Amino acid sequence: MASWVLVTGGAHRLGREMSLAFARAGWSVACHYLRSAPAAQALCEEVRALGVSALAVPGELADEDSTRRMFDTVVAKTGLSLQCVVNNASLFEPDTGQDFQEELALAQLRVNLLAPMRLGKWLAVLHAGRGAPRHVRDGAAPSVVHVLDQKVFNLNPDYFSYTVSKLALERLVSLQAQSLAPTLRVNAVAPGLMYLSGPQTPENFARAASANLLRQPIDPKDVARSAVFLASTPSITGTTVRVDNGQHLVPLARDVMFVVDELFKDKP
Repeated sequence: MASWVLVTGGAHRLGREMSLAFARAGWSVACHYLRSAPAAQALCEEVRALGVSALAVPGELADEDSTRRMFDTVVAKTGLSLQCVVNNASLFEPDTGQDFQEELALAQLRVNLLAPMRLGKWLAVLHAGRGAPRHVRDGAAPSVVHVLDQKVFNLNPDYFSYTVSKLALERLVSLQAQSLAPTLRVNAVAPGLMYLSGPQTPENFARAASANLLRQPIDPKDVARSAVFLASTPSITGTTVRVDNGQHLVPLARDVMFVVDELFKDKP
């Protein structure tokens, strides 16, 4: 029986790449979505064409009850074969330390931090509380893979509340790894800029995507393959892999989308 992975926000962008990468590696995929039912169903068809099973399941990650129903729906289908949760979905809203709105900040914390905390806890309970040997894939204990952001290693004050939520999630990697061991392994990937974001124009994105040490865009497939590697490697826990072409080593005073045009104004 194939192992299952639950990918939050699995129908679009990086979530879609994550879902397909796991499927290519032989995992069945539960694709969580909020408002993207047609895209989630289309993704499931692609996954099934790769020879594994797929399930599309809705849920509002900002709401604990809705998240619990989503998780229970997946477990009803997969049981102990649910071996990994990829916490990919996030809320990304612009604000600053001077103008943040408390409710919007709390909404980002609920989606970006509390939902991963809950899903990790529930996955650990699933495997620790059944009184049966763990169903393991290639000898690897079940795991959680959080999706961070290179911003947590390269701070600037833009997207203030979002950054705070991701900073907390980065610290959660170690704390969850300690708290949920030996039942569960906890790791993370930290990508850089991969997709058109916020107020960016295509021209701005084309420049910003190469504002890293390797001077080239980050391939989302590399991030997805890194998540599969973490989920499949028995000895790795409490670790973050930075998949960003070295973007975290290029400090900027503001988010790259806001400064890149100035940086490149004299270059062809």
